[in-house]
Amino acid sequence: MSDLSGATKPMRGATRLLKDILGDLERLAAARQPDPAPSSAMGAQSDPEAKGPTASLGDVLDRLDERAFGLLLLLLALPCCLPFVYVLPQIVAVPMLALAGQLAIGKRTPWFPEKLRQRSFIVRDFRDVLDRSEKYLGWVERLASPRLRAVTGHGGARFVGLVLLVPIASILTPLPGTNTIPGIGVAIAALGLIERDGVLVILGLVIGFLWVALLLTLGLEAASLIKAWISAQF
Repeated sequence: MSDLSGATKPMRGATRLLKDILGDLERLAAARQPDPAPSSAMGAQSDPEAKGPTASLGDVLDRLDERAFGLLLLLLALPCCLPFVYVLPQIVAVPMLALAGQLAIGKRTPWFPEKLRQRSFIVRDFRDVLDRSEKYLGWVERLASPRLRAVTGHGGARFVGLVLLVPIASILTPLPGTNTIPGIGVAIAALGLIERDGVLVILGLVIGFLWVALLLTLGLEAASLIKAWISAQF
């Protein structure tokens, strides 16, 4: 994947690029919708399902540049980084697993089956997530620079994809504490892929992997205590 190793165009401003893509999709979706009649407009205002224009994963894919893997992972990881966001992290974890798996097997560009490409989302919801996340990720972007390029090269990216499967699998698990920290780790690693910054990639992998290891350790310890308590009772 040449986009992870050899491009020379400026790499900064990933969150800004994603916001521009979502803004473009929002405008196109709004332009395709016919103007509602006055009566139907009143009904739409009272309809809780009328939450604004939608777009599909394929719409985003078609607008990405050569940084597609990193940008997609970042876009999908952002909802997982925020606390008290439910259901959405488990939904976006499925295409995230597909992306990490494709990195692991050496794919150079992302591929999704048509059914997954047609999966739609409310553009405004993702814009809100970007707005909330940008103040936290902005300082990381400012620190990023091309370093340890072997980590973001084709061979290194395969190992990155393999390790990313662990925190993403944690996000897919609908239990407390399984998505926010792993999501932050995936987002930082994705920024590292975008910016060709191997240091950021390693930092993101360490954050995600260590948190999952901690959760597993605590879970096993809790299971052991419960088993001991049950044995004492009976």
